Amino acid sequence: MKIYGVQHIGFTVPDMDKAVAFFEAFFGAVICLSTGKLDVDDTFMAHRLGVPGDRRIEDIKVLRVGNGANLELFQYSGEPLMDEPLKRNSQSGGYHIAFQVDDCDAAAERLRVAGIEVLDGPNYVDSGVMAGLTWCYFKAPWGQFLEIVSMDGSLGAERAGGHPQWSPVVGA
Repeated sequence: MKIYGVQHIGFTVPDMDKAVAFFEAFFGAVICLSTGKLDVDDTFMAHRLGVPGDRRIEDIKVLRVGNGANLELFQYSGEPLMDEPLKRNSQSGGYHIAFQVDDCDAAAERLRVAGIEVLDGPNYVDSGVMAGLTWCYFKAPWGQFLEIVSMDGSLGAERAGGHPQWSPVVGA
């Protein structure tokens, strides 16, 4: 079996239109496909997706963001809405998606000006295995943790002889 890499990252959003508008406005996302409501039964939902049978998929949209993995957004009906996907990144199942940008400081400022909750930072790492990384966490309008990063070339780990990380920067 040959592994090519990450094709997509899938997650559920409470409002598809707002989520798509957010990714389009801030990250230049484009819609690659949209399923609309799927006509499936309880068994399909439970056995193929691992969700309660009475939930339904209202829409799936796949977005392309720059030169990286696709984002597969799901909107379900029948699931009680939560205030936030997770209260803390430290919880089991916690995750985030990082977008590489050319200027983390400018990107964070753009998010703040638009009223997006941006945590402290951007933060520059000047030593160790992550030397050369500027990073900053923020929350999408529906509460999901996301991150923006920029890099001064290769990071400390790679300069010390480690394997290079994949980067969406052309030619990386």
